[in-house]
Order: sequence, then structure tokens, then C-alpha cells
Amino acid sequence: MNRQVMQQDCSVARASPMRWLKRVQRLALAPLMVLAVTGVMSSSEADPGSLAGSWSGGGWVSFSNGAKEKARCHANYSKAGGDSYTLHATCATSGGKASQTATLHKVSTDRYRGSFFNSDFNVRGSIRVVVHGRSQSVSLSGDGASASLNLSRR
Repeated sequence: MNRQVMQQDCSVARASPMRWLKRVQRLALAPLMVLAVTGVMSSSEADPGSLAGSWSGGGWVSFSNGAKEKARCHANYSKAGGDSYTLHATCATSGGKASQTATLHKVSTDRYRGSFFNSDFNVRGSIRVVVHGRSQSVSLSGDGASASLNLSRR
């Protein structure tokens, strides 16, 4: 009977190092998998409702004189602290090109409001943004002009 117990102990001892080695291998891979996942996802993808990053797209601009033109825009949002963002955008229409800056604050899940300034035309106004995953709807209005844009994450 002692011999039988000894044989069982030896087989457990032989199996244990293999189990232990497999466990160590899995544990060694865990940090690599975490690095791979975090390396692939940017901070804006980790928080889909975040504005941070580059966006582009287009829509319509209505001017105070009643004219309406199609616009293409490129926007870059930077986190300004807390739930606030700074926007730098350039939009082009058939009539020309203009740059805007804005400060936005999160008002609810995926919704932001703030004020913008277009130094090219000295126009100030309000801006609203609603984020839908990797796209956003933007509405601007001020000094008799308005714009409605749909942007996608670049």
C-alpha cells in the first residue's frame, strides 16, 4: 500500500510542474494582452462619447444674407479639463474658407454645448454637439448665420 501511495504522489508531482508551467505561461501573456488592447484603442475609442480627437465631414452653412452653401469641415477637439473641450475647426464652402474656435462643456451623456468664435468673419454664437459613437451632429448659430454638420471620427 505504501508503494501505491508513493506512485500516486509521484504522478501528482509530475503533473503539477506542467500545470504550474501552463499557468505561468498564461499569466505571462496577460500583461502583453493588456498592452495590445490598450495600444490598439485610443483614449477616445475607450470613451466613445468623448469629443477628443480629429473629426471631419460636412453639411450646410446658412449666412445672414440668406445664402446657403455646402461645407466641408475638419475639427480637432482637445480635452480642456473635467468635462470641457476646446475645438479648432476649419470649414470650406464654395465662397471660401474659415476657421473657428469653441469651448464646449458636457451637459449630459454624449451631449455638449458651448460658444464659438469665427475670427475670419467676426461671428460669435452657440454650438451644440451630440456624439453618436464614431459620428457627431453639430449645430452652430450666431449673428444671423447658422450651420448644421455631421462629422465622423478620423
